[in-house]
Amino acid sequence: MTETYDLLNIDSLLSADELALRDTVRAFVDRRIRPHIAGWYEQAVFPVEIIKELAELNLLGMNLPGYGCPGRTAVDYGLAALELEAGDSGLRTFVSVQGSLAMGAIHKHGSEEQKNRWLPRMAAGDVVGCFGLTEPTAGSDPGSMKTFARRDGAGWVLTGTKRWIGLATIAQIAIIWAMTDDGVRGFIVPTGSPGFSATTIGPKLSMRASIQCDIVLDEVRLPADAVLPHARGLRGPFECLTEARYGIIWGAMGAARDSYETVVKYSQERLQFDKPLAGYQLTQEKLVNMALEINKGMLLAVQIGRLKDAGRLKPHQISVGKLNNCREAIQICRDARSMLGGNGITLDYSPLRHANNLESVRTYEGTDEIHTLILGQHITGIAAFR
Repeated sequence: MTETYDLLNIDSLLSADELALRDTVRAFVDRRIRPHIAGWYEQAVFPVEIIKELAELNLLGMNLPGYGCPGRTAVDYGLAALELEAGDSGLRTFVSVQGSLAMGAIHKHGSEEQKNRWLPRMAAGDVVGCFGLTEPTAGSDPGSMKTFARRDGAGWVLTGTKRWIGLATIAQIAIIWAMTDDGVRGFIVPTGSPGFSATTIGPKLSMRASIQCDIVLDEVRLPADAVLPHARGLRGPFECLTEARYGIIWGAMGAARDSYETVVKYSQERLQFDKPLAGYQLTQEKLVNMALEINKGMLLAVQIGRLKDAGRLKPHQISVGKLNNCREAIQICRDARSMLGGNGITLDYSPLRHANNLESVRTYEGTDEIHTLILGQHITGIAAFR
C-alpha cells in the first residue's frame, strides 16, 4: 500500500513472501491490464489471451492444495484478488469463477478420478470451467431451483435453465447444480454435450470486460460418474460460494484503492481558481474519508484471511467482509467519480468503470440484503429470510 492511504502501515502485517506475491500481480496488472482495460470494457471483450498468463502466475485455483494446484494461502489469494480487481472486477471474477467455484467444487466434492482428470488442466489454463447455480427465477433462493436431474439407468438426464453464469460460452466444463429425487446434487457437464447450450447476456452496463451467460439444458445425458459424489444438498454449492465471497472481500478494496489513487493524483494536478483541487478543504475531507474506509476494509480482509488460514473462519464473518467492503468500495468509487467532474464519465479514468462493475459484485455471491439477514440471524438467533 502506498503512503497516501496506508495510514496504519498495514503492509507491516504481511510477510515478505506475501508482499512479493502482491507486487508480482500488481506488476502484471500494470503491464497487461491497465493499458487495454478501457478498450476491453468499451468493446465488451474478455481477453481470453490472458488465461494462460494467469495460469503461469499460479493464480488459477491458487489456494487449492495438490492436483497440480499452487497450494498458496488464503491471504496470498486475497492479495492477488486485490490487485486483479484494481485492474478490473471482470478479471478478478474470471479467477474466482475458475478457481473458487469450478475448481473449488471439484476439489471439495469430487472423486479422486474427477480431481486428477480436471484440476491439473484447469490450473494450467487448458480447461476453463463455469458454475451453474443461479436460475432466471432462483437467485437469492437457490433452494427453489427448477433444473432437475433424473435417473436414467445408471446415468442421469438434466433439464433446466441457468442465468448469469460466468464464462459459460468459453468453458469446456460446467458445474451444474440440479434438484434430484434425493435433493440438490452437483454434476460435471462437458459443455459440448448434446442438449447443452450457452449464450452471452448483453448488452450490459457493468462487468463489460467479462462474460455472463444463459445456459439451457435440454435433456442432457450424463454418465453415472458425472455426479460430484461428496456434495449433497445446498451445503455443496454454498461451500463454494463461501470461497468466492472471500475473494470479493479483498477484490472490492482493490477497485476502491485504484479509484482513490486516481482521484488523489487528479486533485493534485487539476487547477481550479488558481490552486489544485487537493488544496480545498472539501476535497481533503473526501480523500480522508476514502482512505479511512480503505484502511478499515484492508484490516478486515487481513483478519478474515488469517482466520481462514488458521481454520477458524466462521460463515457469518464472510458476510461481515462481503457486506462492508462492497458497500464501502462502491461509495468510494462514486465519490471519486464526482471529484473528477465531467472527466469522470469517460473511460480515461477508472472510478465510474469500477463503480459500475461493483453494482454486479455487490449483487452476486449474496446481495447486501442476504448478508444483512445472515448477520441478523447470527446476532438474534432468528432467521428472517421469509
